[in-house]
Amino acid sequence: MPIVIKDFRWHETKDKVTIVVPLKGVKSSKVDIFATEEYIKVSYPPFLFECVLYAGVDDDKSVATIRDGCVTFSLPKQEPEIWTQLQSSQAGDKAFVLKKKQEAIENAQKKNEKAQKERASIKDENKKFSMREMMKVEEEDKSRIEQTKESERLRTVEELNKWKDVKRMEAEQEKLQIIQERWRTENSGCTITELDDEEEIKTVSNKIELQNKEIFKENTMKQIQVESTPTVTKPQKPKEDDPRKPSGPRQTGKIAINFTPRVFPTPQRESKKAEEDEWLQKQAAARKRADIDDPDLAEHEKDPVWLKDKAGSLFAAGNYAAAVNAYNLAIRIQPKMPILYVNRAACQLKLRNLYKCVEDSSTALDLMTPAVDGNAKGRLKAHLRRAAAFSELELYVEALQDYEAAIKIDPKNENLRLDADKLRQVIQSSDG
Repeated sequence: MPIVIKDFRWHETKDKVTIVVPLKGVKSSKVDIFATEEYIKVSYPPFLFECVLYAGVDDDKSVATIRDGCVTFSLPKQEPEIWTQLQSSQAGDKAFVLKKKQEAIENAQKKNEKAQKERASIKDENKKFSMREMMKVEEEDKSRIEQTKESERLRTVEELNKWKDVKRMEAEQEKLQIIQERWRTENSGCTITELDDEEEIKTVSNKIELQNKEIFKENTMKQIQVESTPTVTKPQKPKEDDPRKPSGPRQTGKIAINFTPRVFPTPQRESKKAEEDEWLQKQAAARKRADIDDPDLAEHEKDPVWLKDKAGSLFAAGNYAAAVNAYNLAIRIQPKMPILYVNRAACQLKLRNLYKCVEDSSTALDLMTPAVDGNAKGRLKAHLRRAAAFSELELYVEALQDYEAAIKIDPKNENLRLDADKLRQVIQSSDG
């Protein structure tokens, strides 16, 4: 049975009640204090003080302090009045006291739950606000970069057009010289004047091209007649004064070669075709996005690729926790994209969440099956990050297994072999 404390003191004003409970030399760390609007308890075994107040007090403004071997309660009254007595008139009824005690405990629990929900809500709002602000800053940076790129592109296009104009003018001048030379050759006795007008240049050029076509047509007809005649005749040399000249050089042409499109960097093999088809089907399934009905998210914030790039920039800036949040949202939208788990494993490794790093790396490796050349780079990263987490957890045998798997993917990497040898030495020394 607890010993009830009776030597407490109290006094009141119209607005406040003060209660002083002695601690009997007990340390403050062993004192349990519980106070609500109508019920107060101070417990330090084997002593107990409990009181059902005469009227209600303001629990939010009430204060309890431990000093000079006493607990002092300062309780503002809900209604300004003089009580004349501290405890309720029914304080002697045990059933009434028990009822008030249970009500006080229930009210305190409800109040704590409400406060926890409010704190959680405020925390979520702050997190969403900070995420939106970071994304806003990133969008502004991205827009500024895009504007810079666009202005640079326009400047480059303008310079290219100027260069093309210069080359075109040079080509026109060269063409003009050729036309004038031909005209002098065909009209050796005539006086040649410079052709300055563009229309005159085009007229002369068209005349020469027409003459070339007629010469080519006549030569072709003569060749056909010669081939149809059984007799053989000597080829006659063209007369020196023959105005007909052979046609110009043959025109160049292009041969189009089309290759079968292929996703993987290596040549196609029949033995790998089934595995490659299975991997491509998984990739197609991974590209299917889940619809998230969240009014707080903008449309681009529901794009897993944008979230992945955003998380990458946060990781590069050293904000690993924010990067994890961005990867979490991307995985909610597209849970079958292996690169999201591989990258989140890197963040977990930086945050020393080693078991989560192992879990994300294992999930990524499960998604990257079958093992094909297209996912070799991702599998290598997943094995190395899981190996690093195992090493930090002192699970050296499991870490060595991941390094051996990584060496199979990249057998020419000497650094992987050196790290694997170090792990073998650690394992042998621990066994010895």
